[in-house]
Amino acid sequence: MPLPDEMQVAEARGAGGPEVLAIGRRPTPVAAAGEVLIEVEAAGVNGPDIMQRKGLYPPPAGASDLLGLEVAGKIVALGEGVSGWQVGDYATALTNGGGYAEYCAVDARHCLPIPKGVSTRDAAGLPETFFTVWSNIFIGAGLKAGETFLVHGGAGGIGTTAIQLGHAFGAKVFVTDSPAARCDLCRTLGADRVIDYAEEDFVEIVRKEAGGADVILDIVGGPYIERNIKAASPGGRIVQIAFALGAKVEINLMPVMLKRLVYTGSTLRSRPADFKARVAQELRELVWPLLESGAVQPVTRMVLPLSAAAQAHAAMERAGHTGKILLVPDRLC
Repeated sequence: MPLPDEMQVAEARGAGGPEVLAIGRRPTPVAAAGEVLIEVEAAGVNGPDIMQRKGLYPPPAGASDLLGLEVAGKIVALGEGVSGWQVGDYATALTNGGGYAEYCAVDARHCLPIPKGVSTRDAAGLPETFFTVWSNIFIGAGLKAGETFLVHGGAGGIGTTAIQLGHAFGAKVFVTDSPAARCDLCRTLGADRVIDYAEEDFVEIVRKEAGGADVILDIVGGPYIERNIKAASPGGRIVQIAFALGAKVEINLMPVMLKRLVYTGSTLRSRPADFKARVAQELRELVWPLLESGAVQPVTRMVLPLSAAAQAHAAMERAGHTGKILLVPDRLC
């Protein structure tokens, strides 16, 4: 069956609030060499999408200007040189953009099979958070079994993934969040100690109960930057992947030297394609079996039609957001 010449998309018409997102029509992309074309069944909504919509996170050269960094669906075309995939296969994939659409062309090496027992729709919410957590925490920070892992914002998309992977690979997982319902979700996902930041001091608790955190994953920034340094154990690794409370702070760096800390951060989208291919392979070998066994599960909070992309962004920006939000092409709703 021939592919349509045009497709439905959700596009940002200027930089601003969720209201700048609108439905449009674009030419259906073509799979270039090394790419597959996916007929999108669902696309995940992520923090970088919010930043790009605001004009603060431009797409890399050559990438689609459309939002959407992860999709799942059926492969409908193969670019030259693609191996390991066939037309008709179902896959979930990390993208450099273009996910808010009916079709998306992606690097074939950044595709993963849909885990057995996971719906194609739920699988759309896996790549961005799993690639992010695996690359930063397991490859970059080298989290090991028996170490103490502190996760800030445990009930969000990144947090729910970090808790489950930390627990599955034998770390002692401490989590901060609030209010009680979000804290309860963190416990159900395997957190060993949940700290309600509105009532407790995570620095005091982590130092008292664990002697400090070996690895810290932070999306908050602002005042948490100095507090993370205090909470870290000697030789600890602090990974910054977002700055919800700001990136500009004045801190005393002496403890970094005295405790031999590593403070680092990254954005996934700008990493080389070969590195992301390595992450995909490691996820397939080490993490996908956990999804298939049920030891790790996708956490989908909300599914909305593509035409409600503005509503999805507004929901993600509201306090209390948990899990993943997915967008589905209107023809599938």
